Amino acid sequence: MTRPDPLVQTTRIGDLTVHAIQAGGQKLDGGAMFGVVPKPLWEKRIAADERNRIQLGMRCLLIEHPEGLVLIDTGAGNKESAKFHDIYGLENEGADKGTALDDGLKQLNIAPKDIPVVINTHLHFDHAGGNTRLGETGEVEISFPNATYYVRAGEYDYAMNPNERTAASYFERNYVPLKKSGQLQLVSSDREIVAGIRVMHTPGHTPHHQSILIESAGERALYLGDLCPTSSHLALPWIMGYDVEPLVTLETKRRILAQAENENWCLIFEHDATTPWSRIRHDGKSYVAAGWGK
Repeated sequence: MTRPDPLVQTTRIGDLTVHAIQAGGQKLDGGAMFGVVPKPLWEKRIAADERNRIQLGMRCLLIEHPEGLVLIDTGAGNKESAKFHDIYGLENEGADKGTALDDGLKQLNIAPKDIPVVINTHLHFDHAGGNTRLGETGEVEISFPNATYYVRAGEYDYAMNPNERTAASYFERNYVPLKKSGQLQLVSSDREIVAGIRVMHTPGHTPHHQSILIESAGERALYLGDLCPTSSHLALPWIMGYDVEPLVTLETKRRILAQAENENWCLIFEHDATTPWSRIRHDGKSYVAAGWGK
């Protein structure tokens, strides 16, 4: 298993510098990742290994903003066991007992204490696991001690009341410490977090999933989260089996991707192992990646 490379890729969205940090590799079952799409179709896009798993990434986004650094999603963190890493194909170890996200921040000369804003698309372990960390004493600590963490209020409630289907993805150690420390800000509607960075309700994967719209100097980019985890999921019916409301995902994708094409947005793919971002076009059958070129 190999962590996707490179660790950090950088682009510009208008006047903002944006860094995509590959916070580790992940391998999940290809059938689960593509739902009802038959294997002969999806395997043409991403090859499966001997365990039927496909290579994914865990791409976090760091935005250099005039009001301070903004980090979107935090990867899987360092709190899980070797068995857990094997089951989910996690390859996110960094140097000095840290994580790949830590390594990416160090490459950018940024310390965790320097980040004042963290936004979670949702609270699944591979998106919010890095919110907290195991410290040297083995106790759970806040990973970004000076940050306010933003998440959808409904998502927090949903995570706190899992059922038999969702419990494997939600771990209270990733978000309850934030509530206890007073660093968790629950968002109840679409709104700007800082100027030009807006959370948008994009339900389907979870009922309260949100994506993050970045606007600057006439350009727009959307960090999709798990609405469309890879560029191979741009086709409307290519929806993960993990989505709890797949028909809601379908309608959300229909609405968002049409707007993205019409307004020439850059789309940022969190789980794509090789493609961090792209504009899209409709080729008459489906949406496809059309490159970013910056």
